[in-house]
Amino acid sequence: MACEPAILKQVPFFALLDDDELAVLASQVELRTFAPRQRIYKLGDPAGTAYVLISGAVRVTTIDEDQQDVVFDEPAGGDFFGFASLLDQAPHQTAAIALEESVCIEVQRDDLLRLVERKPHAAMDMMTVLGRRLHAAQTLIRGRAARNPTAVIEARATIGERLADAVAGFGGSWTFIAATMVLMTIYCLVNSRLGARAWDPYPFILLNLILSMLAALQAPVIMMSQNRQDKKDRLRGELDFEVNRRAGADIQAVAGKVNLLLDKVGDLDNELRALRPPAQSTKK
Repeated sequence: MACEPAILKQVPFFALLDDDELAVLASQVELRTFAPRQRIYKLGDPAGTAYVLISGAVRVTTIDEDQQDVVFDEPAGGDFFGFASLLDQAPHQTAAIALEESVCIEVQRDDLLRLVERKPHAAMDMMTVLGRRLHAAQTLIRGRAARNPTAVIEARATIGERLADAVAGFGGSWTFIAATMVLMTIYCLVNSRLGARAWDPYPFILLNLILSMLAALQAPVIMMSQNRQDKKDRLRGELDFEVNRRAGADIQAVAGKVNLLLDKVGDLDNELRALRPPAQSTKK
């Protein structure tokens, strides 16, 4: 089914194209309707085709290292899917299926090439949209990378966990040791001076009982605080891994896009040179 320029105007990727460029592209692309549960493309299908969701719902999945289906994306109206394979001409690394009756624009790689050949400025318009999306993704990644694991843990901490941290912090300090030594010394001196009237005469059995109870209570509290510290370290490691993984994926994606853009610029330069009239030689 033919596509109308007005439909293409609703797609963010084509939002900067003028009416003439939209008309050229509309004459190339097709409008397709997919039934519920109909597969749009599968993993490993040949590259060269991408889709833009106009209405309905689509789920894009991939296979992880454990050979399990993982939901990769659920595009909204106007979003591309399968676009990476169209650009780098690699087989689809994802599979797409319509969850309900869905209308999509089918875009071939040749459609974009013809548009760029006839309207070279359209390439810059589409690159501008890609640049905006790239900046938005970078902003999102910076926001995730800036998360403080300690702040995340503290935000979820209960009153008991915070109290355990406070007790462990005080119990493992020189202030606690000095205070305990001073109190024990005063306790022993007072009971020694009182003699027969002492409430805890030598060998200070009551003091030993108090210290044993204090050690019995202090040990699990310190273990609770250590468990919280282990959670912080684990979360910090997970965040570091996530940041590194995303950074590596972004670097690879940016490098691939830069190489692709350089190839396209070279192709466009060759096309423009071919269309340029040959210079007329002048005889003297």
